[in-house]
Amino acid sequence: MTATNIGYRRWVRLGFALVVAYASVGVANSRIEYSTPEIRPPGLDIDAAVTPIVAGVMDLMVVPGAVVYVRTPSATWQHAFGTRTIGQRDPVTVGDYFRVGSTTKTMVGTVALQLVREGRLALDDPVSKYRPDVPDGAEISIAQLLDMRSGLYSYNESPSVAQAMDDDPDRVWQPEELLRIGLSHRPYFLPGKDFRYSNTNTILLALIIQQLTGADIGTVLADRIYQPLGLSKTTFPARGDAAIPSPAPHGYLFGTNVSSLASPRLSDSEIAATRAGTLPPTDVTSLNPSWIWAAGGAISTAADLAEYVRALVGGNQLLGKELQRQRLDSAEPLDRHNPATIRYGLGLESFGPMIGHDGAIPGFQTFMGYDPVADLTIVVLCTVRDGPAGGRPANEIAYGIVRKLNGE
Repeated sequence: MTATNIGYRRWVRLGFALVVAYASVGVANSRIEYSTPEIRPPGLDIDAAVTPIVAGVMDLMVVPGAVVYVRTPSATWQHAFGTRTIGQRDPVTVGDYFRVGSTTKTMVGTVALQLVREGRLALDDPVSKYRPDVPDGAEISIAQLLDMRSGLYSYNESPSVAQAMDDDPDRVWQPEELLRIGLSHRPYFLPGKDFRYSNTNTILLALIIQQLTGADIGTVLADRIYQPLGLSKTTFPARGDAAIPSPAPHGYLFGTNVSSLASPRLSDSEIAATRAGTLPPTDVTSLNPSWIWAAGGAISTAADLAEYVRALVGGNQLLGKELQRQRLDSAEPLDRHNPATIRYGLGLESFGPMIGHDGAIPGFQTFMGYDPVADLTIVVLCTVRDGPAGGRPANEIAYGIVRKLNGE
């Protein structure tokens, strides 16, 4: 998710329009390689329905590699697209590991709610109860951290952080350092007065979780989520560990972290050059994920994320029935004048009927969603965060799939 409401709403609206355009013209990309689907269900031609959408988005948004997972009540389909490394015949496979960005926030949020269920934390607790150093912490609740309504400045919007990421991608950031940067800036608004997506919220929440449990966040996530759900391919890297388990694709970024603060869109001539293949993106695979830490550091596969989002949305295993229902009911529309738009609450997003979260970090972009009514699961993993003209490729692919499966 982007850091500003206006930009976020804009690319969502554009996303729905763009995927319809891609699907209607049947865009094909001769540069894209296709691996054999792991499952090709008889009687349900998901391949014919979905592949043109994926190919069209990848072509227009110059996405080097992707994995798409679709599960319906009657069939499961996985497909890998493209190459792990630009310029090489190195096909992505459905089992590849990806950085999954802000889907991590749902994991941290789930642990916080588990602590609420255990009576060790309360949604209306003021942040100052645990961190007296937070300005106006007595007015910020735990629920507002989860709902992105605290008003706290997102540290990654600081130009100095973006510049450091460009200049020193190996830098190991400390969580307290990230929090200090976020708290050093003027809040966007008074607590509870508006919605503003901020990584500072999740960093602070994870530090409170560590304080309450006495364990690092990676251990907490493994003990409370990954192991109980059998997510053997999902990990949270140790601080400073920039490696991704093998096999894994490279991750790419158009422009720079600094330029992306203003806009991820390149100039018209640069956009044309990227699509012609004469202006390749930058390989940012080795960017140390400590800069995002608990707000987006998890690593997973499409199949693991699919199992996770089904449990996150469709079951009571993680939170119990009462708290699970409270979480699902908490989502509020980002645009109060249009309740049909994206909703957010207690660490979950809803994209129409799909509930889950997306993730976007330099090099990778992720969508995971589950529709509990239709029993439809969609996971999309891409190896570029933004297209050269802007827009989030995994989200646009997912939107296109939903529309296609709904017969639109």
